[in-house]
Amino acid sequence: MKDEKPILLVEDDLVDMMSVKRALRDLQVTNPLHHVGNGEEALAWLRDPKNPRPAIILLDLNMPRMNGHEFLAIAKKDEMLKRIPVIVLTTSKTEVDKVQSFELGVAGYMAKPVDFQQFVDVMRTIHLYWTLSELPD
Repeated sequence: MKDEKPILLVEDDLVDMMSVKRALRDLQVTNPLHHVGNGEEALAWLRDPKNPRPAIILLDLNMPRMNGHEFLAIAKKDEMLKRIPVIVLTTSKTEVDKVQSFELGVAGYMAKPVDFQQFVDVMRTIHLYWTLSELPD
């Protein structure tokens, strides 16, 4: 990821969080990973001036308190947050979730594979894409 900016992972499942950490480590991604458990915590983290702006947000959809779609509806209207790229990383393969996510401004939508090596491949794709992409400041 660019400039060693952090990656914000919004994920309530600890096993999935550990899979992301392990995949990033296997890919030798050195960006710091910050983890929060739902959309409310993500908004609080993003709005805290002590925290750096992340290079990318990896967002689960199905979470308690504030799910991914609710988070997107708020974040993409916020002038300070709307240009941060968001990749949905979820178990949901429903067309409704995909359409709603893109209507709310996501940069990508990836289904979490069950197989760890396939999961690493998904994370490699995300890393490669955002390493090559030109992002606004």
